[in-house]
Amino acid sequence: MSRVHNFSAGPSILPKEVFEEASKAVIEFNGSGLSLLEMSHRSKDFVAVMEEARALVKEIYGLGDDYEVLFLQGGASLGFLISAYNMAGANGKSAYINTGTWAKSAIKEAKFLSDVNVIASSEEKNFGYIPKEYTVPADADYLHFTSNNTIFGTQFKAFPDANVPLVCDMSSDIFSKEIDATKFDLIYGGAQKNMGPAGATVYIVKKDVLGRSPLKMPTMMNLKIHVEKESMFNTPPVFSVYVSMLVLRWIKSLGLKEIGRRNDEKAATIYDEIDRNGMFKGTAATEDRSNMNACFLLADGLSEDLDASFLDMCKQANISGLKGHRSVGGFRASMYNALPLDSVQTLVEVMKAFETKFG
Repeated sequence: MSRVHNFSAGPSILPKEVFEEASKAVIEFNGSGLSLLEMSHRSKDFVAVMEEARALVKEIYGLGDDYEVLFLQGGASLGFLISAYNMAGANGKSAYINTGTWAKSAIKEAKFLSDVNVIASSEEKNFGYIPKEYTVPADADYLHFTSNNTIFGTQFKAFPDANVPLVCDMSSDIFSKEIDATKFDLIYGGAQKNMGPAGATVYIVKKDVLGRSPLKMPTMMNLKIHVEKESMFNTPPVFSVYVSMLVLRWIKSLGLKEIGRRNDEKAATIYDEIDRNGMFKGTAATEDRSNMNACFLLADGLSEDLDASFLDMCKQANISGLKGHRSVGGFRASMYNALPLDSVQTLVEVMKAFETKFG
């Protein structure tokens, strides 16, 4: 079968060696005679997987015993509500930065629980940039932002400077570069971009956050309960956690510095061609362009019919997942950690061929 260049926004590409190892576990895990898919989540074999996955998250980010790691379910969409419940404070106020669809969803959920102050927004320019100038209210219980915006192709290059607890939905750029994770009281994100298959959601939470919220909350929303039960309050997404553990091993073997260098190189390759090629234009402010999701359109004045022609040329080159999100159209090249540079180079060659044919 011909190799497919997978630019899907998620579930996304994973390292080949992870697929090979995970496929063995589906048949039989650790010589147990059982598939991982039918093994008890409380068996010693899977408990070891969960413990290693949680430990790897802390090790890769250089976190100490003042942090806890959980693998839960529900994706970031449930995380919007879980974060608002657990980060609530005595003031009943929260601050949010609105940079796109998922940030808006987080704001919507938080409004059920607190007085939400949207301190900055890029909505007036169709979320094409990251706001830079804003004031974080001193009485906010926390500040929440979305580090990377998959639909609009923007990314925070520097984290907000705040004197209140910092919360981040890092679903689409977690483990994509070196960061100082100690700046955060809570990081959460779905696994299905850089860390594993769909099904698991990681929470990295400072211990002193646990049990601090004055709100009465459903048990499943309470991170303190999940920590006490070591991510086993209910049956965890066993296979997703296992594959995430394998990906975390892969990330550790390379190191975040190398992961970041590779992602920088891939992003530079595609953005250089977008800027050079007169058939295309980028949608995000240059300084805020996402390393994970390069969003672009046909240049002004070109027939929309050419969208289909370009996608057809991509299909012929075994390029998959390039069509932009339905809400914005155009094209989106999602370049998560496991996407190799040569896939981006293949896309660039198609863009050049498109220019020659239709320019």
